[in-house]
Amino acid sequence: MTSATAAATARSPRGDTGQMTEHAHAPDAVFGADFWDERYRSAQRVWSGNPNPQLVAEVAGRPPGRALDVGCGEGADAIWLARVGWTVVGADISGVALERAARHAHDDPAAVARIEWRQADLIARVPERGSFDLVSAQFMQLPPEQRTRLFTALAAAVAPGGMLLVVGHHPSDLATGVPRPPMPERFYEPDEIAALLDDSWRVAVSEARPRPATTPDGAEVTVHDTVLVAIRPGP
Repeated sequence: MTSATAAATARSPRGDTGQMTEHAHAPDAVFGADFWDERYRSAQRVWSGNPNPQLVAEVAGRPPGRALDVGCGEGADAIWLARVGWTVVGADISGVALERAARHAHDDPAAVARIEWRQADLIARVPERGSFDLVSAQFMQLPPEQRTRLFTALAAAVAPGGMLLVVGHHPSDLATGVPRPPMPERFYEPDEIAALLDDSWRVAVSEARPRPATTPDGAEVTVHDTVLVAIRPGP
């Protein structure tokens, strides 16, 4: 969900969560609250309702604690986390998205009790330092300066022993034929995010991870997700 706004940016497989079909982006749009409110009003469901696959791959089996889902959209990642035992803050810049996420969560009473929905621009209103055992940022495709500010703030929000998970569109996706905004500065490699962390962090994963996708004309292609998993040192 993008501009100086960070709880929602130009996202694909998710925006909220794991949508495996990609969508086009308006390159000149200012992706602020008004943009994303209108985007969510435009359809009954914008995303698939499934959790992002890289979130599931990296977090399944990890002891639950307190999680921050950055740009939570329609809530599927936050709901999945709550179902497996996490206490979750789902943050998004769009009030429309958060209302929809709350409705979806009500289908699972056990999950709804573990989720706080929070409308916030996480660049302007940075999350609490050292207060989350998991910080998950899925497809936050920001311009470089805002991206650095956001991911630096998100790293600071990870508690000792906690995990920072950043997933984004890899620059190689621009050549696949899958719809991506013609804004190469918004795509990033995992090492760029790892470079924001000091030497005390343990980088567990820093890779361009392949997954299948389909172009608008039906061609099967492989895209790559930038995946960074870093663990803050414990006490």
